[in-house]
Amino acid sequence: MFARLYAWVVRAAKHPRAPWALFALAFAESSFFPIPPDVMLAPMALAERRKAWRFALIATVGSVAGGMLGYVIGALFLDSLLPWLKDLGYYHSYETARDWFAHYGFWAVLLAGFSPIPYKVFTIAAGAVAMPFLPFVLASLVGRGARFFIVAGLVRWFGPVFEQRLLKYIDWIGWAIVAIVIVAIAVFQLR
Repeated sequence: MFARLYAWVVRAAKHPRAPWALFALAFAESSFFPIPPDVMLAPMALAERRKAWRFALIATVGSVAGGMLGYVIGALFLDSLLPWLKDLGYYHSYETARDWFAHYGFWAVLLAGFSPIPYKVFTIAAGAVAMPFLPFVLASLVGRGARFFIVAGLVRWFGPVFEQRLLKYIDWIGWAIVAIVIVAIAVFQLR
């Protein structure tokens, strides 16, 4: 099932309406869909390098808008979603996200933009724990925006070689960035 979804996303990246599909994919991924928008953003940025920043902006806006939906889902429907999260194997990730909110608040959402834990888990958890909405949106803009602009920029500058490596190592890159941000926060707080 996921292989077909992935193949569909890559084909959609070449379509004239691909920017709309990118927005829809970023929106859906932030609240309920399993495929991250990077798999569409990277081929689009590669195909039209001069539009890479525009595509990153589209992915960011779509992701933040979808994150708002995820927040509402978590705030209003969490009890009915818990069995679904368990069935799909997201419950452990949800518990991790909830723990991050307890310890890091705003920073948890910012880090979620880079984390290999599905972003939808964080958006739903933010609504479930009633994180203040404005900080949630601001952290989403910064975290998701940074991720998509980094992806678009690297693909734009380094081309097809980077796209292949990005898709192969995206989880490792995500965890490395999370670790760097955590160390930076710790150093900043110790000062």
